Amino acid sequence: MIDEAVQPLLDGFVTSVREVAAVEAVWLHGSLALGDYQLGRSDLDVVAVVSSPPTQAVADLHRKLISSDPLAAKLHCSYMLKSQLADASVRHPTFAQGRYFDRPVTPVTRRELAIGNRTLYGPAPGQLLPATTDEELFAFIRRDLREFWLPATRKRSNWYADIWVDLSLLTIARAHVTLATGDLITKRAAFDVLPRLGAPADVVEDIRRRRYGTDVRTGPWWRHTRAGLARRFVRTAIPAVLGR
Repeated sequence: MIDEAVQPLLDGFVTSVREVAAVEAVWLHGSLALGDYQLGRSDLDVVAVVSSPPTQAVADLHRKLISSDPLAAKLHCSYMLKSQLADASVRHPTFAQGRYFDRPVTPVTRRELAIGNRTLYGPAPGQLLPATTDEELFAFIRRDLREFWLPATRKRSNWYADIWVDLSLLTIARAHVTLATGDLITKRAAFDVLPRLGAPADVVEDIRRRRYGTDVRTGPWWRHTRAGLARRFVRTAIPAVLGR
């Protein structure tokens, strides 16, 4: 079930976006599709399938929604041209983090769409989106760890930001499970995996509190300590996960 505080926003988005774009389907992925959505903390991850390229009007729509409902700032949508659904390398117009830009819909997202099978409008993902093979999924995950997350450890300043600490550790845990079993797990389930990978317990608990609790640790000393612990863990865990 979608959180009742989110459903009106999603319904309004579907109605509005159909007025400014040639929308054929609207799907959910991420925590909304996999059942780990946290109100006000999780993103609202959406894909819209369109029959013709969207215009600047969709970006204007997103900004209008944000001005009327702050929760809409977390509504991120990629606009996939129906004729290009089969090509995972295509970069699709996307509104996310307050910006309008192009990015691919990754094999992980494509697998989430298939597993979650959450449709807000039009045909379900399985009716339009070609299946992602395990080989495609594994290759993307390995490349993401090797070419994005591992090089990111060279820059110390990144690791003082909550988002880098949170996403890096949870991504590694989820990647470990997917490469070992082929399954996609939620961020909540990733917390049970991190201790087995040797993640620093204090950092894991810090992430858990920020995602699910209210008692959050703050202060420059902890932020500095956490940055070093997280960065060192990522540098050692990625080669181990890739090696497995």
